[in-house]
Amino acid sequence: MTPAPRVRIGIDWGGTKIEALAMDADGCELRRVRVPTPRHDYEGSIRAAAELVASIECEVGRTGPVGVGIPGTVVPATGLVKNANSTWLNGRPLEKDLSAALGRAVRCVNDANCLAVSEAVDGAAAGQAVVFAVILGTGCGGGIALDGRMHCGSNGLAGEWGHNPLPWQRPDEYPGDPCYCGQRGCIERWLSGPALEEDYRRASGCALPGSKIVSAAEAGEAHAMAALERYEDRLARALAQVVNLLDPDIVVLGGGLSRIERLYRYVQPKIANWAFGKSAATLLVPAKHGDSSGVRGAARLWP
Repeated sequence: MTPAPRVRIGIDWGGTKIEALAMDADGCELRRVRVPTPRHDYEGSIRAAAELVASIECEVGRTGPVGVGIPGTVVPATGLVKNANSTWLNGRPLEKDLSAALGRAVRCVNDANCLAVSEAVDGAAAGQAVVFAVILGTGCGGGIALDGRMHCGSNGLAGEWGHNPLPWQRPDEYPGDPCYCGQRGCIERWLSGPALEEDYRRASGCALPGSKIVSAAEAGEAHAMAALERYEDRLARALAQVVNLLDPDIVVLGGGLSRIERLYRYVQPKIANWAFGKSAATLLVPAKHGDSSGVRGAARLWP
């Protein structure tokens, strides 16, 4: 009897949810499950991830290699996580502990790199040679895919766009809020979901979640409209810096804020205003696979 083909298992380890996906060799989704992230509970998060994999493999009746997209990176020399905005992961041997919990080797890579390779292989950037992918969500980061393969760099830092300072800061933006990374004024502190909410709160005196700010702007509420205009200007400046350094063929947006439709109308022309020579035709598109793109990229971490 011919054994059932193995599947690829991906895990997207986010700040608010952990998601697992089983995908066949052709990229077809077999099963996807998500649970809330046990925040500030490292051992609980390991258990949650292991239970998701066990559940998904039981349902599809097959096992497979596991890749994990994390909001940070693993230091090659030590095996410890660094730079994670889910700070309870920092300094932890996540690959080792997940491998022990799952009884097999596990690969962990920055989640934005997973997004980049997912969209470069069979997503919105398929066929493009140089892809820059951005996660605009609980945190804010970037990843690079070259000819369909993720580029991590010798230090695992390639694409770590969110922890550069916001370029061409205006007087009221300097020096910017402190970041968990130890610096001030990082792009993440201006372009993440919590950053948009804080910007609106400071201007209006009211607290609203990001989705409500977008709805209020669509209804013509002045503070919400102004908050989104500031957000678009900052995103354009931050992406113009990427164009000047990497000059990607395409920029793909993922994460919760990537669903704001007006970004694709207003940000792309503004990038050209800030790029060197005041000219840039770089495409700006939403991730084809939406919220599933990161987990699909994680599933592709093993050949």
